[in-house]
Amino acid sequence: MTADREAALLAEVPDGLFIGGVWRPASEGRTLRVFDPATGEAVKTIADASVADGTAALDAAVAAFPEWSRTPARERAELLRRTFDLLQERKEDIALLMTIEMGKPLAEARGEVVYGGEFIRWFSEEAAHVQGRYGANPEGTGRMIVSQHPVGPCYLITPWNFPLAMATRKIAPALAAGCTVVIKPAELTPLTTLFFVKLLEEAGLPAGVVNVLTTSSSGKVSEPIIRDPRLRKLSFTGSTPVGQRLLEQAAEGVLRTSMELGGNAPFVVFDDADLDKAVDGAMAAKFRNIGQACTAANRFIVHRSVADEFARRVTERVQNFRIGRGTEDGVTIGPLIDDRAVAKAAALVEDAVGRGAQLRTGGKAVDGPGTFYEPTVVSDVRPGSDILREEIFGPVLAIIPFDDEDDAVRIANDTEYGLVSYVYTENLARGQRMIERLETGMMGLNMGVVSNAAAPFGGWKFSGLGREGGAEGIHEYLQTKYTLTPNPFA
Repeated sequence: MTADREAALLAEVPDGLFIGGVWRPASEGRTLRVFDPATGEAVKTIADASVADGTAALDAAVAAFPEWSRTPARERAELLRRTFDLLQERKEDIALLMTIEMGKPLAEARGEVVYGGEFIRWFSEEAAHVQGRYGANPEGTGRMIVSQHPVGPCYLITPWNFPLAMATRKIAPALAAGCTVVIKPAELTPLTTLFFVKLLEEAGLPAGVVNVLTTSSSGKVSEPIIRDPRLRKLSFTGSTPVGQRLLEQAAEGVLRTSMELGGNAPFVVFDDADLDKAVDGAMAAKFRNIGQACTAANRFIVHRSVADEFARRVTERVQNFRIGRGTEDGVTIGPLIDDRAVAKAAALVEDAVGRGAQLRTGGKAVDGPGTFYEPTVVSDVRPGSDILREEIFGPVLAIIPFDDEDDAVRIANDTEYGLVSYVYTENLARGQRMIERLETGMMGLNMGVVSNAAAPFGGWKFSGLGREGGAEGIHEYLQTKYTLTPNPFA
């Protein structure tokens, strides 16, 4: 991987805001710098939007909505399909760009290009399949027509950990449904979104249909947009506390909301589990994206009779990981996103060990440059440890033993979160019981990865509202109208 190639790619990324079909500087002339977390070095300077820029972006989305909402579904679908094809042509560049700004190993970044692209392809196919219904009312006095309509201009807020996939799984269904959008990527990883919207532009995106705000003042810029009565939809992926604040703001305008918030995923291994499969699943569920995923397994709840063997096997695997910049060959663990993430992982491990947990491997930050933390395994984690309550968002695998099925269910459900769970058992009846008993919106049964563009992604409890992906995903951007007409035979 050459420095010249990276420099050439970064030069291709727009450095302005995209408003009304035009790339432009921030109105106040402010800029922000984007850093490579593996080196700590700034890689690009881009526009830093103000409140006025946010208003201009919403103005553009509102102005474009009437025409875009009337655009035939097939035309909207073809735009998305052309974008998908362009994404495939530039997949290596997009993967490299994600690795530069976010830090994930290049192999994982390539996987995200595939995953993110599938949302574009899926919703290009869903655009023409939005259906209503027609039929007589029970009294026979009239005919009922139920139709679906785009909800209106949308504000989309994406996180830093999956810079492409989080953008595509919000933008694609919105455009497929006939909505216009303003998207605000995370300050830490905005470059992938800028590059992706450039591809949309190349595919023929009409002016104002998608608008991009990059800013270091997220709350200040976002609140006036959310409170503007012209906005009709808010979609946010991020932490639960921020999501709660946004929901309060959205309540004023009674906005449609999609909230994909925090997680505290249990990974339950029963005594009859195939341990080889369970260990493979654990590696995928925990260390994908360096543990920085809302779907990452947070608590490994393992039957006491196999807990030591499970811990030994995962420790052996973890000790073979290679730490480094994601562009280097063979690297499996890249940097965490910033110093705060490193400090949080260190504090959670220190608290667990201080309460009696056994440190099997890792357990400390790696000297810079970059924000690296050793992949870590702790076993025999005691009740009350912070690591059991807080989302780790780092490469730390924490093991808690359990004695029976009821005990496992109690521990797994002992959290305000309910995004995803993972269960390993060879007992079909037990697996079915766990589907019924675990309080999560998604579940992997003998599977360590559940995300798929064709499936409804979302959680229960404090993990959020609404669904992204699947047939359900496009309905988050549609509203239902019922019309009664007279009986034509009366």
